[in-house]
Amino acid sequence: MEDICRSVCFTGHRELPKEKRALLEERLYVLLRLFAEEGAERFLAGGARGFDTLAARTVLKVRRDFPAVRLILVLPCLHQTRGWSAEDIAAYEAIRAQADELIYTSEQYFNGCMHKRNRRLVDESDVCIAFLQSPVGGTAYTVRYAESQGKEVINMARLLENG
Repeated sequence: MEDICRSVCFTGHRELPKEKRALLEERLYVLLRLFAEEGAERFLAGGARGFDTLAARTVLKVRRDFPAVRLILVLPCLHQTRGWSAEDIAAYEAIRAQADELIYTSEQYFNGCMHKRNRRLVDESDVCIAFLQSPVGGTAYTVRYAESQGKEVINMARLLENG
């Protein structure tokens, strides 16, 4: 965090390792508080299940102590939750209700709308916090895109591996 960071985005897998979830949440909270203390105010999440949900909830916790913190959901389409379980939809709606801003990158789902959302997340951020364990898929695509745009990428999966 050498330069002043004002915006942070998140990208990560939908499935998180259950045995490391509490440690991941704890470390993410500490990291987000550090960003908030350093002046970061905009935290952008994509509204997906898994890491996006964990990150958004963590931003909301940090916002309790840092009122300038804003949770911005950058969503791929109006009906992102189609096919989700009732439990996942309830969690999504609870987060959506507490978000400071909603940005939809498309009205309707189309092949590629998730990538469009992911690029928007990166384009509007100074730093990308990821949970990346696989070299393929949307998270890997987003991390590569962030790196190609010269953004700092912090991979929480590596932080967990290193104790």
